[in-house]
Amino acid sequence: MVRQNKPEKPTTYRLSLEDGSAGRSIRSIRFTKAGALGAVAGAVVLLVLLVYCVIAFTPLRTAIPGYPDASSKKTAIENAIKIDSLESAMLRWNLYASSLSSVLSGNEAADFDSLIRQTGKVGYLSPKSEDELRRSDSLLRVTVLNEERFGVSAAAQRALPVEGMHFFSPLKGVLTEGFDRAEHPALDISAPEGTIVSAALDGTVIFAGDGGLRGEVVILQHADNLVSVYSNNSTSLVKTGQSVEAGSPVAIIGSRPGAPDVHYLHFELWHNGNPLDPSEYINY
Repeated sequence: MVRQNKPEKPTTYRLSLEDGSAGRSIRSIRFTKAGALGAVAGAVVLLVLLVYCVIAFTPLRTAIPGYPDASSKKTAIENAIKIDSLESAMLRWNLYASSLSSVLSGNEAADFDSLIRQTGKVGYLSPKSEDELRRSDSLLRVTVLNEERFGVSAAAQRALPVEGMHFFSPLKGVLTEGFDRAEHPALDISAPEGTIVSAALDGTVIFAGDGGLRGEVVILQHADNLVSVYSNNSTSLVKTGQSVEAGSPVAIIGSRPGAPDVHYLHFELWHNGNPLDPSEYINY
């Protein structure tokens, strides 16, 4: 009868920790080659997962070379805004230089208003009629009629076109609602409580007082038939008939009705009775 060979058992290793002075074993671990390899592989996987979690979910990832942090993103946005402002300024001055060169040559100046005038009929998206939308600006239209009392319409006309004028920013803040010729012919600019509102250009105050739901309203008449309107103020700092310089304080910003913590300025710019988008001429 032939004896069958029994399969060989895997070799077992033992790792012991002994007390040398006492000559006794403190800790002993038995393992095989397969078990040791599995433990090492598991430890490597856990280490990789730990490193990934630390890099992916903690601010440590910003230490990686080339990774964009918050500072670099902010710098990129500021640079983009500066470039856009410089391009706008260069365009305005190029238009002004072209017109000046044409005048010096004996030709007529370019019609700059035609460059910014919108073509076609304006479409009204509001359910209100066109007449109702026009009547909503009755405060501005009524107060502008008072300009003759102060002689501001007889001011010398400036040769510099609107595109070449240097406007002073009424305040530095965050644009919360943009310009829409039909629905919202103005800009809403949010700023902290107590922020001073400044005049955009040299001019004369043709209205300064309570505008009802529009808060304290200040309206300035400027040269070249330009009018600027500063609404939703808490306090007016000027009086009707007063002359102001560009950058001088005219009001203090007010809060949104029903939201006392939301402070903003409602700013309008008009030229020859037509609303202009202030963001095309002023940086906030």
